[in-house]
Amino acid sequence: MRSSLKQIFFLLFATSLFAQVQEELNPPENIKSIIFKGPTEDQFPIVKIGEQIRLEFDDILANEQDYYYKIVHCDYDWTPSQLLKSQYLTGVDNQRIIDYGNSYNTLQPYSNYRLTIPNENVRLKVTGNFVIEIYNDSYELQFSRRFVVYNDVVQVGAIVKRSRDFKYLNEKQVVHINVNASSFRLVNPKKEVKIAILQNYHWPTAIYDVPPQFTIGNELVYKYDKETSFFGGNEFLNFDTKDLRAPTSVISHIELEDIYHHHLFRDRYRFSIPYNYYPDINGDFVIRTLQGDDISREAEYTNIHFKLPYAEELALDEVYVFGKHNNYALTDENKMTYNEDTGLMEGIVMMKQGFYNYKYVIKREDDVIDLNTVSGNFHFTENNYLVLVYYRNFGDLYDSIIGIGSANSRNISN
Repeated sequence: MRSSLKQIFFLLFATSLFAQVQEELNPPENIKSIIFKGPTEDQFPIVKIGEQIRLEFDDILANEQDYYYKIVHCDYDWTPSQLLKSQYLTGVDNQRIIDYGNSYNTLQPYSNYRLTIPNENVRLKVTGNFVIEIYNDSYELQFSRRFVVYNDVVQVGAIVKRSRDFKYLNEKQVVHINVNASSFRLVNPKKEVKIAILQNYHWPTAIYDVPPQFTIGNELVYKYDKETSFFGGNEFLNFDTKDLRAPTSVISHIELEDIYHHHLFRDRYRFSIPYNYYPDINGDFVIRTLQGDDISREAEYTNIHFKLPYAEELALDEVYVFGKHNNYALTDENKMTYNEDTGLMEGIVMMKQGFYNYKYVIKREDDVIDLNTVSGNFHFTENNYLVLVYYRNFGDLYDSIIGIGSANSRNISN
């Protein structure tokens, strides 16, 4: 008996020790246009428990191969929780995606796949961090995406302020937060409650592990300056290809070869230009077309040609086109190359028809991603902020989410 207990203890210890953070895995080149959203138009599914989540993606191999999905529950730090699958799911996952069909009337053929959760096979039972994983018929993981499920138990307020750090006065935005627990009993909030703050739903720049600065009764107050600050960045650039044959103010000309090619006008460096507001969707994209009624399966794929003049700020580092269209990944496809004949950094990315936000980022030699050297940082920039409030009482097996809050820097104040 003692030996068996030792083995069980070692197994639990090893599982905890080697539990890996569930990063989002980006897909192979044949899988494109991953749309993952809840009831809102934002392509980040943060849903109240019971609300519907929708996943959609294309496979340009167009061979109608089978894909399967699995759901993993995670703790605050995005390592798999200790819950058994039966404790966080009703029903069974690892099911085949059965809603799929081929494109029609398109130059680039593709198969389009759709999945909604909850469905007749599976429902979520608890709140917290989740990861959905998509496998092919050889059971090879193709890609994964994070999503968040919450309950409204506490009230979360957030406002955006200018930085009081003189060095970053015109570059940073600070998020002030208050969590009102009301009748929800918090015995030891500094131990039981954790928060995460996201700018424009971008996980790599999220802020974690910030304790409440002080408490007033059942209210937790976070009025830090440095600890909850973000660089403001700049508004994203954009283009729209909903009409395949119409040049616009940002599309210089269009060519038709095997598929359509849309050439954008050359972009410019904005770090030294005074801030100028124009509406964006904070890096996101929307699939749309004027050439058909079934947007998901009639929209064309086109090659988008990006151009950026070379400047000394780039040095010999790598430059990428950056946006939600490929989940902000830095891949060979969206990497820019230098054209000696034109003196431009150039890139070609295949994208489905629609409205897209993008900007240029630099990958430095030490693998640090420089997000804003090309576009600049401005405290005026319109950004969305999301606050997630996690709770784990003594003895609980997982981190639940008991409330969310949001703020927009459009109303930034001193």
